Amino acid sequence: MASRRLSGLQSLFRGRSHLLRSQQRRWAQVHDVRFLASHHNPNHIIDKYRNKLDQKAKQEGLESIEALKEAYSEKIQDLRRQAATVATPEPDAPTSSVKSASTQLNTPPAFHPPPPPNKPSATEQAAREASGSASPIKPLSTYIDVEKIRDLPPKEIEALWRLRFANSSTSICAAIPLDTYLRIAEAARHNPQFILPLPRQTAEQDMQTPDGAPAQTAAEIHFLQWAFHPPAEDFVTTNKNTVNNHTSTVIFTNLGAFKLHGSFAQPHTTVTHHLDLADDKGLVLMHGQVMPDRGVSTTEATWLVSSVQRFYDFGGQASGRKGELVRMFTRGDVENFKVEELMEETEKIH
Repeated sequence: MASRRLSGLQSLFRGRSHLLRSQQRRWAQVHDVRFLASHHNPNHIIDKYRNKLDQKAKQEGLESIEALKEAYSEKIQDLRRQAATVATPEPDAPTSSVKSASTQLNTPPAFHPPPPPNKPSATEQAAREASGSASPIKPLSTYIDVEKIRDLPPKEIEALWRLRFANSSTSICAAIPLDTYLRIAEAARHNPQFILPLPRQTAEQDMQTPDGAPAQTAAEIHFLQWAFHPPAEDFVTTNKNTVNNHTSTVIFTNLGAFKLHGSFAQPHTTVTHHLDLADDKGLVLMHGQVMPDRGVSTTEATWLVSSVQRFYDFGGQASGRKGELVRMFTRGDVENFKVEELMEETEKIH
């Protein structure tokens, strides 16, 4: 049973390259209905409505359908121009030049894909839900009075930060030492995507194999994405070497949902790193928001967030095999990336 699960997890990873490229080819299979409908034989339409067209021509005092078409030619051209789109441009007037026609046949017009919809993706929408505003990033000042705590020792700041979310059942928070965060962020810039297994309690775990050994632990795979943004608030400083030059986020999504819906899959957890106090206090304040009713509890989300440091802290906790697994995933090294090994490394504290 466990081997079948692992085989299924490997098949998900092997489909990653197709998964990640599918967004780039999002418009490859899109066909414009007006384009398909406007390239049928026009005589078929005329034959179908000949009686009505003859009647309309007589009402207009015209002798034939051709005369009716000529009388309405300007209106037809106006309607074509209004209906023309990037994907279905208005057809050019026919040319009598054989050379020109040959050139047009040998050099087909370039296809310009239609622009993506203005509706934000589920990832961005989740970030906005977590921030509680139109902006996907909620500034640190909305959680805590930054200027008042700036004079406090780091230990007290960390304690106040944890107390700020003590009564929230869907929040995750931490105070990360600056040097640790900088190592993680550097690794994330080069490896912005990864997968992490989440252990799941199942009825089979209470069973034992025939030889008396406990059954192997089941796991659910989740997909994470890093993003780096400008600081959430305008930050004025004379320090040219400030590290408070960005805000980073991590979005967690069930891999099955992401594989099915791409960037429009609904994330279940959004994590934000604030660097407002990084220069003078050496702290990066992290806040995570777990979306309710999306299949992951706050405890489970906390496990995934803590796993990020264990795999992305190159030079620290991830200096060994964990960091190499992240690099292999980025390279798409299907031959050497093993889901079984990923699960084993996830269970190791170091």
